Amino acid sequence: MPLENPQESPRQRPTGMLGFTIVWFGQVVSLLGTGMTRFAIIFWSWQLTGHAMTTALVTFFSFLPTVLLSPVAGALVDRWNRKLVMMVSDLAAGLTSLALLVLVSTGHLQIWHLYAAGAFAGVFESFQIPAYGAALSTMLPKKHYARANGMMAVAQSTAEIGSPVLAGILIKLIGIPGILTIDVVTFAFALGSLALVFIPQPPPSAAGAAGRGSLWQESLFGFRFILDRAGLLGLQIVFFAGNLIAALAFILLPAMVLGRTGNNGVALGSVQAAIGVGGLLGGLVLSAWGGPQRKVHGVFVGWTLSMVGQLAFGLGRGPTSWAIAGALMMFFTPILNGSNQAIWQAKVAPDVQGRVFGARRLIAQVSWPLAGLLGGFLADHVFEPGMRPGGALASTFGGLVGTGTGAGIALMFVLTGCLGIVVSLTAFAFRAMREVEDLLPDHDAVAAEA
Repeated sequence: MPLENPQESPRQRPTGMLGFTIVWFGQVVSLLGTGMTRFAIIFWSWQLTGHAMTTALVTFFSFLPTVLLSPVAGALVDRWNRKLVMMVSDLAAGLTSLALLVLVSTGHLQIWHLYAAGAFAGVFESFQIPAYGAALSTMLPKKHYARANGMMAVAQSTAEIGSPVLAGILIKLIGIPGILTIDVVTFAFALGSLALVFIPQPPPSAAGAAGRGSLWQESLFGFRFILDRAGLLGLQIVFFAGNLIAALAFILLPAMVLGRTGNNGVALGSVQAAIGVGGLLGGLVLSAWGGPQRKVHGVFVGWTLSMVGQLAFGLGRGPTSWAIAGALMMFFTPILNGSNQAIWQAKVAPDVQGRVFGARRLIAQVSWPLAGLLGGFLADHVFEPGMRPGGALASTFGGLVGTGTGAGIALMFVLTGCLGIVVSLTAFAFRAMREVEDLLPDHDAVAAEA
């Protein structure tokens, strides 16, 4: 049954940048609560089992539904009222935390509950992500798209930096039940911020009319839309390849730092904090600046410089150099992602953005589990053995990154950084991508002509 809210009027509630800022602030608070809960769950599961695989499975069960269901969720987002979809998604996440609170307070929480809770929340997150991205396009003029995407990056980075610190302090003071209680309150705050604002439904477009059909047909429409537009298809291929290349090494970052510092947890925490600060600063810069006039330059310059940071990370020999390189790497990530998102928001008609953005998410995110499998295999069986003293790769690359534990992963950072730079510069040489903003009309221009 379609979710509708026909009584809402823009004269009754804030909209535009004010409305978006209210929603954004609610998300900042909610993401902090979610991050603290994630820390508390990892802490509890590690205390109970002592196995890292437990936390890995929690992540797997949470991530899988968001990827697999994203095309179908995107199609339903386009059919339903986006504000109500966002509110239902936040409500479901809050109920998940409430269920965990009841279980841990009564002493009944078990590991399998974490898997089930992660999967349940992941189902609704698959709706939330395309709904938020599509709602932004109807709330704001396109000149503010990149700025708003920068603000969302700030929200994410704030949570990544602040949540572990706050949770580490609060878990000693109020315990896991207290943290889960805070998380439930933060979800209520996010719901309240959404209830305050007006989020317009998108006007009908020619693309929307062409994409109507059964749920299955509408779920596939996002893929067809991308395939029919060379510039957008090229950008998506670049992001799939770039994510795969970057993730091959990035997912091994903790292992490299711990391996090269003799399992120094303080060093790893400092490096991860610096990476979070880099992302926060990048998001703040994009929020204030709004990105380059030609957003495609923000994509490819940002990608190239981010890969320079990945290359420098592999060349570093200590926590200070890793922190600087990691901050550089993450500083440009919000700029390239925000610029890319702004292009898609300008080119894709708002009434089909749910479908198209759902397809984008599936194509881009599937690279991460692939990178996890391939990167771990290459590190364990090729690069780490090869970079031991006397190893097959040590004589060639030992002078570049050193030898011993962690050196093989460092070499992976160097090689993936170089390969990522090549991919970015090569893609920019193709006119369909370099001039995508000129070759493909904005959705509002198409609507005006119609």
